[in-house]
Amino acid sequence: MTLDDINRLSTEDFVAEFGAIYEHSPWIAEKACAYRPFSDTAQMLGAFAQVVRQTDKEAQLALVKAHPELGHRAGIDQALSTESQHEQGGAGLDRLTLAEYEQFHKLNTAYREKFGMPFVICVRKAGKSPKAVILEAMATRLQSSPDAELAEALTQIDAIASLRLQDKVQL
Repeated sequence: MTLDDINRLSTEDFVAEFGAIYEHSPWIAEKACAYRPFSDTAQMLGAFAQVVRQTDKEAQLALVKAHPELGHRAGIDQALSTESQHEQGGAGLDRLTLAEYEQFHKLNTAYREKFGMPFVICVRKAGKSPKAVILEAMATRLQSSPDAELAEALTQIDAIASLRLQDKVQL
């Protein structure tokens, strides 16, 4: 799909096409649609991110909570979107050893207890050793404040959305 195609979509078709850019949150695409026409993907992604930043904290937390835990149920989670399945699978999170699963479970539990939301990271940007990078980031970010962690989670969500958008749009 090209930018010209995107700019010509009805609101309903725009949401159908881009509603999954932000995990289980098509309301973001619906509001971002009003910022068209987009001159490039950076402007389009900026519109999505602006919608998120302009919403209240409760909606931002709901967006973060729409994301799955990483390595949840040894990588098998029926609530995972197709995009999350591919992203977690690409990082090997669907093939955890028992020891790795226990590490993820322990850190996921601690993180959720402290912040009331799942840990979010752009797994596609986790490098050549994604499991190790993700586990280290989880341990490090457990030291953050709730406000700093919400901001970081939203930054990571924007990175995820950027890659998902690049997958859909032809330049």
